[in-house]
Amino acid sequence: MQAGDLCLFYHSGEGKQVVGVARVSRAAYPDPTAPGEDWSAVDVEPVQALAEPVSLAAIKSDPALAKMVLVRQGRLSVSPVEAAEFARILTLGKTKLA
Repeated sequence: MQAGDLCLFYHSGEGKQVVGVARVSRAAYPDPTAPGEDWSAVDVEPVQALAEPVSLAAIKSDPALAKMVLVRQGRLSVSPVEAAEFARILTLGKTKLA
């Protein structure tokens, strides 16, 4: 992830849903809370909340998102999202980026 990239903000705990779009404000760097570990951190800033959150259940039930990494490897903290998947999530969330 590079500064300026857009990303989906997903609540992985309570709710399990995409709730907004964020922008990477600082590219990956070693996670200062995990010294000696091979962990990275990325700083993000909010861009826009989705008009309607998109639940994990809705994502899993949508054939257009069947190959999404979130569906296939749900335990990842960060996962890549294809442009078509990103657009589909925005459509499901009834959101157009300003």
